[in-house]
Amino acid sequence: MKDSLYGELSVIGMRGCEDFASQVDYYLKEWRHHDSDGTFLVNAHCPRFGSGEGKGTIQQSLRGNDVYIICDVFNHGVTYDMYGMTVPMSPDDHFQDLKRIIGAIGGKARRISVIMPMLYEGRQHKRSGRESLDCALALQEIMNMGVTNLITFDAHDPRVQNAIPLHGFEDVRSSYQMIKAMLRRYPDIEINPDNTMIISPDEGGMGKCMYYSSVMGIDLGMFYKRRDYSVIVNGKNPIVAHEYLGRDVEGKDVIIVDDMISSGDSVIDVARQLKEKGAKRIFVFATFGLFCNGLDNLDKAHSEGIIDQIFTTNLVYRTPELLQRDWYTEVNMCKYVAYIVDTLNHDRTISHLLNQSKKIHTILDKHKNGKLQ
Repeated sequence: MKDSLYGELSVIGMRGCEDFASQVDYYLKEWRHHDSDGTFLVNAHCPRFGSGEGKGTIQQSLRGNDVYIICDVFNHGVTYDMYGMTVPMSPDDHFQDLKRIIGAIGGKARRISVIMPMLYEGRQHKRSGRESLDCALALQEIMNMGVTNLITFDAHDPRVQNAIPLHGFEDVRSSYQMIKAMLRRYPDIEINPDNTMIISPDEGGMGKCMYYSSVMGIDLGMFYKRRDYSVIVNGKNPIVAHEYLGRDVEGKDVIIVDDMISSGDSVIDVARQLKEKGAKRIFVFATFGLFCNGLDNLDKAHSEGIIDQIFTTNLVYRTPELLQRDWYTEVNMCKYVAYIVDTLNHDRTISHLLNQSKKIHTILDKHKNGKLQ
C-alpha cells in the first residue's frame, strides 16, 4: 500500500484548526505505523504586520507532496493585532490566509486539496438581482491558484460546484456520525415510524431530511418559511412565521435536521410549534453550530423543555461556554476526515466513505438488538 501513495503526505492545519489537524494526524500515524516522534503536520504560519497585512510562510519543502489544508473560515476565536487593537478573524481573513499558504507552496506540491468543512460564502451561492456570486468566485480563485480538490461538508447548496466543473468538489454528509452520537446519548430512543419523525425546518433542507427519513425508515415533515418580502432586514426578508406540513407528531420523538444554526431563533420557533403539537422529545442535528447571538436563547429554550439536545460537529469552532452546556453534544469528525485524507492519498475512490447508508443500517440494527456500545 505504501508504494501506491500519490505523493508524500503532508497536512496543514490553518489557524484555529490546530487541534483538529492534530487528531487527524494521530489517526494517520496510527494506521500507517508512523514513528511516534514523526508527524504528517507541516509547520505553516501566517504572521501579521501591525497594519493588519500578512504573509504565508512554510518551514519545510513540499515539492512533490500530496498536501491537505484544513481550514475553518468561521473560527472567530482566532485574533490578530492591528493598529494596537485585537481583532477577531472574519471569514474573509481566514480565506485570505488560506490563499497565502497556497501561494507559499509556490506550485511545488504535486497536488493540493483543501478541506473546508463549512464552505466560505456558501450562503451567497446564487444571485437575486444585482448581487455578487461570492462562493463561485472564491472556488474559481483557489482552483486557479493550483488547488485540485475541495472537500466540504453538508454544503448549503452543493450545486455551486457548477462554478468549477473540471475540478474535484466533494460534498460529504455527517449523517452517520450524527445518528451514532444520538443513539449513544439516548439509548432508549426507538427508531420506527410510530415513535420518531424527521423534521425539516425549511424547504431548502428537504433533500437532506429525505435522506435521513429514507435510511432510518421513519416519516418526514417540514416547515416552510413565510417571509415579508416588502422589507429587508440584515440583507434578507424577515421570516413572519413557520408553517408546518406533515403527519401528526403527538407523542413522538422528533429530530430537526439542518445544515447550520446561526442565531438559533428559527430552530427554537420550529421546536416550540412542535411541542405545541404534542411532540415528546426534540433533538436537533446541525452540522455547523455558529450560535452567532450567544447561547442565552437556547439556554431558555432548554430550561422550558422546548429543546432536549442539540448535536453539532467539531468541524467549526465551538466556544468553551458551548462545550459546557448540558443540552449540547459534540460530534467528533476527526477520524472520518482522516479516512478521507488517507484514501485520497492512496489515490483511491472515496465513494464508499461518502455513501453512508450501509453503515447507518448496521448501527440501527445494533441499536435495535441492544448491541451498540
